[in-house]
Amino acid sequence: MKFALLNALIITSCSVAANQYEPTTTQQNTLNSLYKHLHQNPELSYQEEKTAAKLANELSQLGFAVTENVGGYGVVGIFKNGNGPTVMLRADTDGLPIIEETNKEYASKVRVIDKSGNKVGVMHGCGHDIHMTSFIGTAQQLVEHKDDWQGTLMMVAQPAEEVGGGAKAMLKEGLYTKFAKPDYVVGLHVSASAPAGKVAIAPGYALANVDSVDVIIKGRGGHGAYPHTTIDPVVLASRTVLALQTIASREISPLEPSVITVGSIHGGSKHNIISNQVKLQLTLRSYNPDARNQQIAAIKRITKGIALSAGLSENELPEVIVHESESIPSTYNNPELATRVTASIKKAIGEANTLKAEPVMAGEDFGLFGRTDENVPITIFWLGGVNSTEYESAMKNGTKLPSLHSSKFAPDYPLTIKTGVTAMSQAAVDLFNNN
Repeated sequence: MKFALLNALIITSCSVAANQYEPTTTQQNTLNSLYKHLHQNPELSYQEEKTAAKLANELSQLGFAVTENVGGYGVVGIFKNGNGPTVMLRADTDGLPIIEETNKEYASKVRVIDKSGNKVGVMHGCGHDIHMTSFIGTAQQLVEHKDDWQGTLMMVAQPAEEVGGGAKAMLKEGLYTKFAKPDYVVGLHVSASAPAGKVAIAPGYALANVDSVDVIIKGRGGHGAYPHTTIDPVVLASRTVLALQTIASREISPLEPSVITVGSIHGGSKHNIISNQVKLQLTLRSYNPDARNQQIAAIKRITKGIALSAGLSENELPEVIVHESESIPSTYNNPELATRVTASIKKAIGEANTLKAEPVMAGEDFGLFGRTDENVPITIFWLGGVNSTEYESAMKNGTKLPSLHSSKFAPDYPLTIKTGVTAMSQAAVDLFNNN
């Protein structure tokens, strides 16, 4: 998941009375220790075994009925507290294959062998350690203040968000049928572009459809000195890269957000050899499902047309492979729920600290929790994570802050966690009480 650019970022501090769900000093110290543990022990997608066990143990100690290994290393905790709605709170758990360069004393030094046999670093470069710590802190607050609400609290620790597989797997395994069908689902995501202590929400579309597409462009190889005897796939690939940009600029309405990025080109082996094929790797982003379908149809049409124009036959046409297992839909924050959650957060941390976010083209499989037959309303909010001094300096000097997925991303974790716990706890209590 990547970055949120927020509008109207105001970092003026304001005095807000302590909320009843704000962690105490002792609780905050415990959460800080948990954060450091999670940060120093990240695990890649589909490998979150120890992380899941840690979260399961934390929830069990709080009195939750815990089920592990749901859709992989997913964890579900259920806390029943009388009659009332079911509120599901979700956190993601996987790290990224990044060598950390923050120089923090608690920096991750984990190195593993990935599925391709490469030795890689592992880092929580997308803030999932913040998410998990806020998740546990919220569970602590809701159990401690259980006299304030009634209903069923459903805590879901979801694996494999970074590869778009975790939410699908948990839902497929019966998350809403084996455990409980939630009346509301709320999540949070740390922001690398907003100051710690702030929260921002985008009603409606918040994050984009994401598709990974491979295009295998075929040709007729030969000697580089005799290009007239070949059909050069490198030239066809070059034509294709440029032609694909016309989909957004000339085929899809300018009022409809659309991005097609060619992130990788691979072809050839030597200076004087014209190869037989070139492989392109694309990422597609949109909000509207119709725009997504239009992107894919246009890619197939354009690549076929270029191949035919070069003289290739029908059995030499490009292959367009859409990796459906990695595709995730856009995240649509239910406007009514987003409005309610926003009101709760304003009550918890102050109106000046609660902002409106703009939609972004990053992807998040959180959106899948609202795209089931049950039509459950969902909302995810951005949790500011940047140290305020660093933020002010960046704004003043025009320098860029480390983004999510950066090896240098280091959130101001104590304030970020405290804000996340306070905001999420208040939102959950109000949803239980239909406030």
